[in-house]
Amino acid sequence: MIVTRHGPGFSADEVAVLRQAARLAARHLGHARRLVATEDTALHLQRALVAEPGRPHPNLEIAGGYLPAGPRALVGGDWFETVRLHFGRSLLVVGDVMGHGLDAAVDMNAYRSALREAAATDLPPHRVLRHLDSVVAEDDARRPATCLLVQVDPARGTATFASAGHLPPAVFGPDGSAEIVDLPVGPPLGTGVGGYEPTTRPLAPGETLLIFTDGLVERRGEDIDLSLARLAALRLPAGSGPERVVEEVLHRLGAHHAEDDVAVLAARVRTRPAP
Repeated sequence: MIVTRHGPGFSADEVAVLRQAARLAARHLGHARRLVATEDTALHLQRALVAEPGRPHPNLEIAGGYLPAGPRALVGGDWFETVRLHFGRSLLVVGDVMGHGLDAAVDMNAYRSALREAAATDLPPHRVLRHLDSVVAEDDARRPATCLLVQVDPARGTATFASAGHLPPAVFGPDGSAEIVDLPVGPPLGTGVGGYEPTTRPLAPGETLLIFTDGLVERRGEDIDLSLARLAALRLPAGSGPERVVEEVLHRLGAHHAEDDVAVLAARVRTRPAP
């Protein structure tokens, strides 16, 4: 910090004021640098975790995407995951830890680890949520989170859903039309209340399932039903697979300019070639 003036030198009082101003400026610069470092750490942590989900069975095609809310926005706890189960089934997961910053990203990693352990027992989705809820409720330091689980069974052509305070998924048909899946919604994880219910629906060949965090659809001051209706009104190119669905939805809903982080995961049962 350099200060100059024309004419007589600075008085003792002026020098004292300038020194105080310099100290305050240095303090604020230090805070700003630490904030930037924390944001960068959280962003790198979250990107590293989200970029490497587990691998589902080969009978399932998947594609995912994660977009931070902005280069200087505090990163949140949005995440997705896939877990390979027995008998050709796969568990698809999307979640959102409440809050932002490094603490939310760290809690997101803890949720993800706990979910992998619970899913390894091959419990149905609603019981996995019940287990996670009871575990997290015992830790007062852990932030609550919303979560949606989908167990896909390609052999039976079904998908079983369970929601902990999370937005419902969408299913895109072979013709590109969208449908919002109607689900019962339990409380967020970490409340200790439980009460999660499963819902099963067919997942036909050519249908693509899309699960996502609220940053994809929510807009400030808008009712959530209108936000979901905008997603349901999309008409994608016929035959769009997971990668195309993710690309089109992120683009058409303006997710690259969203006010919150966005995590999406799309899946479709892989069709076998005719013998």
